[in-house]
Amino acid sequence: MRIANGTVVDPVAQTATRLDVLVEDGRIAAVEPGDQLEAEAEPYDARGCLVVPGLVDMHVHLREPGYEYKETIATGTAAAVAGGVTSVACMANTNPVNDSSAVTRFILEQAAAARLARVYPIGAVSVGLAGKQLAEFGEMRRAGIVAVSDDGMPIMDAGLMRRALEYAKLFDLLVIAHEEDTCLRCDGVMNEGLTSVRLGLRGSPAASEELMVARDVALAELTGGRLHVAHVSTARSVAMIREARARGLAVSAEATPHHLFLTEEAVAEYDGNAKMAPPLRTRADVEALRAGLADGTIEAIATDHAPHHPDEKDCEFDQAANGIVGLETALGLGLRLVAEGVLDLPTLIARMTVGPARLLGIPAGTLAVGAAADVAVIDPERRWRVAARSFKSKSRNTPFDGWDLQGKAIATFVGGALVYEDRTTAPPLRVAS
Repeated sequence: MRIANGTVVDPVAQTATRLDVLVEDGRIAAVEPGDQLEAEAEPYDARGCLVVPGLVDMHVHLREPGYEYKETIATGTAAAVAGGVTSVACMANTNPVNDSSAVTRFILEQAAAARLARVYPIGAVSVGLAGKQLAEFGEMRRAGIVAVSDDGMPIMDAGLMRRALEYAKLFDLLVIAHEEDTCLRCDGVMNEGLTSVRLGLRGSPAASEELMVARDVALAELTGGRLHVAHVSTARSVAMIREARARGLAVSAEATPHHLFLTEEAVAEYDGNAKMAPPLRTRADVEALRAGLADGTIEAIATDHAPHHPDEKDCEFDQAANGIVGLETALGLGLRLVAEGVLDLPTLIARMTVGPARLLGIPAGTLAVGAAADVAVIDPERRWRVAARSFKSKSRNTPFDGWDLQGKAIATFVGGALVYEDRTTAPPLRVAS
């Protein structure tokens, strides 16, 4: 197959060039100008489109096993490929928790059966996410995990976090940290500030995240372990991560689209879809996250895709579950960052492909010859309105419902196989010349 006539965006070389992508036996065989390819392969016309490596989302909750009423691996990966995402790393807070090789293998078996996006399980740091005893990293690593995290459950015990960083080094695993001091956060349900006072809601201060980032940066320096800050949300956290990286520490971070676009004001209508952990912060925090993304302090955009049943969101704000879905809106929101001048296009694609792939150490996020042919074809001119009712995900919890976006994945390939196509695009894609 040849993906022809598109503009190939190379996130490593930082280029966007009119080239064809030749696919043979599920791998990239060549990326060359069309007139230099002699292969008589079946063409897939990508005229007017961007051709990029399949997106990599390093922070997803697929909910299976245990919470299939919210999402399954099949529906979650269907949502992924509809968003141009070909690789997802799924968090360990399933039921049972992914703290054993048996659960890791189950996840991989379900992903293989779905035959959509590639799935990379993340193992738990602690047994049962209880924060008391380290899980068996080696056993899970051999079964297929690519990182460890108790995401959703901050590790309050500094000694356990130190041991996790040391233990993870033995297996070259990234430790992904959910940074909130639960004692300081207390029972806060939104960002602490004038807005929380005005709304009469309990606040969680920015310091609840920053204290943990400071602690874990110190532990990364002590141990030499690889620390990754999930869904960073405050300006001071970004500054600490930037300073740590400047000193050569193995510290990295990701930002979510919702923290890059929404502020605490989104809570004003008491909409449960604006409830997150960490919470939406201030405009100054949003600007700091955007600056960190642009200068490379933040290497990845990750969705923290967190599907919930409607009953868990359509309730009093205090009682609503944390988190939103994001796999099907991340690309469109990312392209808005380009339109707003926050990032150039190759940098955006890098933050959504090679950046997270390198952090996880997985073979993804590239169109290099010999790599698996995981490819997203994006129509950059396509204008569309987010309609949660049409999501491939089982869940609908998004604050972006009704937003108008420009740019959409219209075809997604995994290992050279077409796993998603938006057939509403005109003219038909399969006519090449």
